[in-house]
Amino acid sequence: MAADLLLRAPRAVVGDSEVACSVRVRDGIVVALGAYDDPAGEADVVELAADEVLLPGMVDTHVHVNEPGRTEWEGFASATRAAAAGGVTTIVDMPLNSIPPTTTVAALEEKRAVARGQVFVDVGFWGGAVPGNTADLAELHEAGVFGFKCFLLDSGVEEFPHLAPTDFTEAMAETARLGALMIVHAEDGDVVGDCAHGAAYATFLASRPDAAEEQAIDLVVATARATGGRAHVVHLSASGAVPALREARAGGVDVSVETCPHYLVFDAGSIPDGATELKCCPPIRDSSNRDALWAALAAGDIDLVVSDHSPCTEDLKRRDSGDFAEAWGGIASLQLGLPAVWTAARERGVPLTDVVRWMSTAPARRVGLVGKGDLAVGAEADFCVFAPDEPWTVDVARLHHKNPVSPYAGRTLAGTVRGTWLRGAPIDLAADPRGRLLSREGVRA
Repeated sequence: MAADLLLRAPRAVVGDSEVACSVRVRDGIVVALGAYDDPAGEADVVELAADEVLLPGMVDTHVHVNEPGRTEWEGFASATRAAAAGGVTTIVDMPLNSIPPTTTVAALEEKRAVARGQVFVDVGFWGGAVPGNTADLAELHEAGVFGFKCFLLDSGVEEFPHLAPTDFTEAMAETARLGALMIVHAEDGDVVGDCAHGAAYATFLASRPDAAEEQAIDLVVATARATGGRAHVVHLSASGAVPALREARAGGVDVSVETCPHYLVFDAGSIPDGATELKCCPPIRDSSNRDALWAALAAGDIDLVVSDHSPCTEDLKRRDSGDFAEAWGGIASLQLGLPAVWTAARERGVPLTDVVRWMSTAPARRVGLVGKGDLAVGAEADFCVFAPDEPWTVDVARLHHKNPVSPYAGRTLAGTVRGTWLRGAPIDLAADPRGRLLSREGVRA
């Protein structure tokens, strides 16, 4: 078959297997997968090194870009550079922390206008569900958002208020009518307590107990069951909620769940007092909880792993005082997700194929990103060239995130991203960005 390009990979993740193969690309689309030594014909040939694995580009469906309005925290140019450097070829931007939040079509168009011409990878957008905007959801859905994000407790920014249970039911009834996905920050504000000022991580952790997630997830399940809606629980930290999710799915409730690299890598017992770079909500819990999250991933009870990239300026992390009550709750890890998860996975004997499924295939499928997340005929030729055995040490000054704050600073990770390809061509971070803005089902916005 004629092709513009033939990649020969001694190792490639295709479906649930790692194989040697050749990948033919024409007009940015994979047109054939063949034997490693298939003749190239007229195609240009790229040979991967023996220590490299060809992966589909990672798909990160939980990214706070923050532009416009809080661009000093992060912006489309810096976020998508970081994504590309980390092997991520598609992100979906969260509707909050930007000003205005993406709760109306006008706000969505403002965000698209700012992003256009800045993005190095493909970018889609979530809409927001807040009190009083139920009537806006249909228009946002028609405009191509991938679904709707809501909070069940204070979001931390005043322009994105949370949904009370009655508001949540109303919004879920509307998303059910639309067939749209509702993604939920599931913590119960009545269970979350005030965090006393100070540098003690244990005090912060105690203020957000497991029960806050477990009770909120019970509400999500009950509301999805009652409305027939589609629900997705973001950034699961408390493993105690897994049995309820498993039971709900066995009973036909359409609910999925994600976790994040920081919950799989770190544990509460190893977080020093004052280490506010590790503050996130819900919080990082103990090592037995972390083990249970890994077990739930292996069992298929947790569907996917995404970054929840939630950056801020250095001063908002209050690293001078180490005060967990005052510090912004969020972890910047968009560039680091794949090597961080892979480092922890291989220590546990988890194969790279599982990591790819959790971080590429499953996110793309759950949100409806057509042509993303697989090395397959008909898919877009979005690739990550990954050297899984090459160690490197995180230097925050060399990351592309706008602000040099990371809990991974100085940490040695296994696995180096040596190249990221978008639609059949390597991404050049020194060149003009050529990412696309996506609407639901992969259609260009």
